[in-house]
Amino acid sequence: MFPRLFRKGDWVVYRRLKVTTHPGPRAQAVHASPNGDDYNYFVDKFWVVADVLADHNLLLKTRRGKTHVVGDQDSNLRHASLWERIRYRGRFLELQKLPQES
Repeated sequence: MFPRLFRKGDWVVYRRLKVTTHPGPRAQAVHASPNGDDYNYFVDKFWVVADVLADHNLLLKTRRGKTHVVGDQDSNLRHASLWERIRYRGRFLELQKLPQES
């Protein structure tokens, strides 16, 4: 398998697992918990690579300015497809307008 190479500024999609009582409209792969009180589902998050760290981790920036450290081989992380880059361009451009941390 080829290594996935990420660079600073890359647009990425992170598939995040959520557990709530009411899945939102962007929920995918919704499954009820065994007792039926909660639902497990995935939501795609559109983030930008803020920095590539030396230990094979990536510093990802969210639309609201939060950061997350994720391994570059995480199966929930991938580059945004061409269709996603076109369709969700506004979300990614919002990220690039955020003030840079120094």
